[in-house]
Amino acid sequence: MLFNSFAYMCFLPIVFVLYWALPHRYRCYLLLLASYYFYMSWNVRYVALIVFTTLISYVTALLIEKTDRERTRKLIAASAVLCCLLILFFFKYFNFMADTFSSLLSLFSITLHPITLNLLLPVGISFYTFQTLGYVIDVYRGRIKAERNIIVYATFVSFFPQLVAGPIERSTDLLPQIRAQHRFNEQKAIDGLKLMLWGYYKKLLIADHLSVYVDTVYGNLSGYKGFDLLLAIFFFTIQIYCDFSGYSDIAIGTAGLLDIDLMANFRSPYFASSIKEFWSRWHISLSTWFRDYLYIPLGGNRCGKARHYFNLIFTFLVSGLWHGAGLTFILWGAVHGLAQVFEIMLGNRLERIRKNPAGVWLCRAAVFAFCNVTWVFFRAQSFADALYVFRYAFEGIRNLKSFLISAMMTKDTLILLLSYVLILAVHDCMDLLQEKTGRAFTGNKVLRWTGYVLLGLMILFGAQKGVAAEFVYFQF
Repeated sequence: MLFNSFAYMCFLPIVFVLYWALPHRYRCYLLLLASYYFYMSWNVRYVALIVFTTLISYVTALLIEKTDRERTRKLIAASAVLCCLLILFFFKYFNFMADTFSSLLSLFSITLHPITLNLLLPVGISFYTFQTLGYVIDVYRGRIKAERNIIVYATFVSFFPQLVAGPIERSTDLLPQIRAQHRFNEQKAIDGLKLMLWGYYKKLLIADHLSVYVDTVYGNLSGYKGFDLLLAIFFFTIQIYCDFSGYSDIAIGTAGLLDIDLMANFRSPYFASSIKEFWSRWHISLSTWFRDYLYIPLGGNRCGKARHYFNLIFTFLVSGLWHGAGLTFILWGAVHGLAQVFEIMLGNRLERIRKNPAGVWLCRAAVFAFCNVTWVFFRAQSFADALYVFRYAFEGIRNLKSFLISAMMTKDTLILLLSYVLILAVHDCMDLLQEKTGRAFTGNKVLRWTGYVLLGLMILFGAQKGVAAEFVYFQF
């Protein structure tokens, strides 16, 4: 069930009304049933995986608390982590590893036909697996007590707003909220609806329209060169941000309707003035997960330079592999890790540049350009496709008329799309200023509500009709 589908437009109001109509003791049961129904709407069979992962992590946490022997506790925690990762590996990485192993053997003139499995990747498996792993590790570290109520814990794992594409919530934040008794908060519900509206704007008016051109170009790269490729690079940079942050906004807004707070997942990432800052603003729930559960345990920056650089690059290599089983994703992660190492090596030179307002904007432009380039690895179907984009992006620049014909859009459509992107840029810039100054841009109440109405009308009349496009991050 997609957030942008008619089914969800029926599902959410029913859950909302029942949630606030039921007494507190029954609400958790409702959320669990709603979440499992939400997940089963994709594939009924794969609900068994989330049930199995839930039971393994639930029992493991209880066993960890019951023993005082550190070696036993560590063994139990490691077994649960390994079990959950093996499930993820089987469905997401088995074919990739089999093909890679076969390719390596071919270098030594050994022919091996790899065994591959025709498996459909369970939607959201990377997200809920990491959420359960975080819970087990938190219990092992003593940051949280093991949850005794299986219904509460199962709801934590499967909470439908963030189940399939995050944010990846921490047990210390979400579990207490699921247990807590909630009272309807009108202002939080209104804020949730506003955030959902903005999320739908990003998804339906920007991401979905840009995806038509991006998919056309990347689906037949050999037919495009020059400006066509450059625009596809730029469009995908905007598309993936609007698609993923749009999902996060809808998820956070939906949870707000139920008086539950989810963590912010994006904060104006394309206004970052360094790659490090970019990752503190992009997919925050995942980047902080890797920081707390991989980078810091490896030693973080509390070690020598060489080890520090290794920790950074290794963490980003794993991050790339988390996103997808392919060389392009690994390269994408590696390039981001190397870029952060490069920033550390430059040290005070970058800081001096960023002290100047013009220097800050220069750095922001450089980071945005870097993101455009590296997203090519993320979007390309293969390393060869990525190389093609880089090779021919500046060859044979077409005139606008020729481009519009190949882009299958009119000049007015292009202008409209770019105006949508401009509104997005202004919004993110205002968010950044609010973050820096601490002052909210409230404005006149009538004007603000007029803006929300206009936004709703733009979505109603501007969204693609009869199409409910999947979110990009569902494939991860």
